[in-house]
Amino acid sequence: MNACFRPSRLFVRLIYSALWYLALPFVLLRLVWRSRRNAGYRQRWGERLGLVKPMSATPPPLWVHAVSVGETVAAAPLVEALLARYPRRAVLVTSTTPTGSARVRALFGDRVRQAYVPFDAPDAVARFLSRVRPAIGIIMETEIWPNLFHACARRGIPLILANARLSASSARGYRRAGRIIRDSLDALSAVAAQAPADAERFRSLGLDDERVVVAGNLKYEVDIAPELQRRAQALRRDLGGAPLWLAASTHEGEERIVLAALNEARQTHPDLRLLLVPRHPERFDAAADLCAQQGLRVARRSRDWRGAAEADVLLGDTMGELVLFYGVADFAFVGGSLVPAGGHNILEAAAMGCPIILGPHTFNMEAMRQAFSDAVLAVADGRALAQTVTRLVDAPDERERLRGRARAVLRAHRGSLASVMTLIDHAVTPA
Repeated sequence: MNACFRPSRLFVRLIYSALWYLALPFVLLRLVWRSRRNAGYRQRWGERLGLVKPMSATPPPLWVHAVSVGETVAAAPLVEALLARYPRRAVLVTSTTPTGSARVRALFGDRVRQAYVPFDAPDAVARFLSRVRPAIGIIMETEIWPNLFHACARRGIPLILANARLSASSARGYRRAGRIIRDSLDALSAVAAQAPADAERFRSLGLDDERVVVAGNLKYEVDIAPELQRRAQALRRDLGGAPLWLAASTHEGEERIVLAALNEARQTHPDLRLLLVPRHPERFDAAADLCAQQGLRVARRSRDWRGAAEADVLLGDTMGELVLFYGVADFAFVGGSLVPAGGHNILEAAAMGCPIILGPHTFNMEAMRQAFSDAVLAVADGRALAQTVTRLVDAPDERERLRGRARAVLRAHRGSLASVMTLIDHAVTPA
């Protein structure tokens, strides 16, 4: 290509759209492939093609997009604030994954509308926006879809990137993508970045200072309803007084490490029990089989935990109850951190007052880990996990210190919600 050639915005977007249409059959085949483990990927394809149920345009609804479970958890305080601040407006929360969709339903029930976000093909995007006609789009973290963003800008729909984070490697990738990313960012009304480094990287991609603010992390705004606390206390009474530790959001390979730690800790504490919650629902059966192979008695939550009194392992094989389980357990190991998956959100555990153990692989949550450096226990491997579990069973004072430190970190990092709501209030006309 001639070095002097500079493709126009329209040309670049046409090439991008053509690639989307060429890829669409393979994208659908991938959904079929993933549905082998999670039937949700076979369902509601019409929504992915923009065929969502039409929404009333008076007053226009508020639209929040949260990709999957983590982004939905981050968005929860924001959605609650929108429901309270704009009672006359409907709220639509879109997801990309079935687990994210299930989390929306668990958190909000019928108080919000829920749908899958459309594929970034022009006709799917057009159908979606024509049927929803949102007053605003609030995109969680760093989801950048060129056709969707362009269509919103053309229709005068303000877009806010909330809880935005941008790693150095992602920023380099966006720079290489060139004009299509710059044009997408131009469609944004505002970016509420999690940290100063994130804000600076967005500015380096061409966003002007007026549109970028450092708002902090919305995940720190997590608030636990008193009713959930009461449910957790009641469930713990039903499960008896034996020591109970939680292995939350575990990945493939971690369950084996956790069960080895359980067996080692039970040499000292034979009444110790494990509440095991795999990260992905398609792995519930595999986790149950692994427990059985090791001679451990399992009671499954989906079956009302029949036999829970005699069980060695309680398997949390339902969706949307992890926060409840944090309130049931004496302490928790948060998974994705003993295998190189990058770790998961620990804020719900902190808010529920559940002492936290983390493995060494936390590259997806380094800022959060640093904030909680004195409020969590770090282990390097399965042997260290077993030793820490054994110690914590006999250390109620240490568990209480960890609870207090974690809650203090939460209090110190609040304030992001107010900043994001101010941006939304400026963009949305009163109903």
